[in-house]
Amino acid sequence: MHTYRIIEKGKPLEQAEKAIILLHGRGADANDILTLADKFCDDKFYIAAPQATNNAWYPYSFLSPESINEPWLSSAVGMVNRLIDTISLQLPAEKIYIMGFSQGACLALEATAQNARGYAGVAAFTGGLIGEKIRTDKYSGNFEGTKVFIGNSDIDPHVPLERSEESKNIMEKLGANVSLRIYPGMPHTIIQDEIETVKKIMFLH
Repeated sequence: MHTYRIIEKGKPLEQAEKAIILLHGRGADANDILTLADKFCDDKFYIAAPQATNNAWYPYSFLSPESINEPWLSSAVGMVNRLIDTISLQLPAEKIYIMGFSQGACLALEATAQNARGYAGVAAFTGGLIGEKIRTDKYSGNFEGTKVFIGNSDIDPHVPLERSEESKNIMEKLGANVSLRIYPGMPHTIIQDEIETVKKIMFLH
């Protein structure tokens, strides 16, 4: 089970006007993903990055049967939802952004789809909903038009494009406004066009 550990920066939560949760990828850590906040956040943001135990949210591929990723997978989803609930004591969900890269992107989509509500925005930089096959019975709530970004390569070695496409369809059925961007030949990383697209659809309004 994951130890609940949150690395924070930016405005203290009780003084912030907005919040962002950043979820790191496998083998990275919270401090790595915190640098992404510099691309999106001004001095009104509370910024939080949970730290996965052993630098991984779950041990095997997100396409594996969920049972072999337990109890880590449920613990990871629980940690994200606990952090959302904590922030929600100070700020409404529509002021909270959730973003992740790779394994963290999958977790961002999975945790928010299991508890859909009107967030400020959700961004998955190379990710998809989790499971050998997607079980729609896990997901509930209504995103109420939340803007969701999913970016993926057409040749990513870890996240098949068809899983990102399937995730888009399911999240739209939950009421999200999903933008899926496909980048031919993109390596397993976050590129500038993804950052600029997320800025336009979630932040510049």
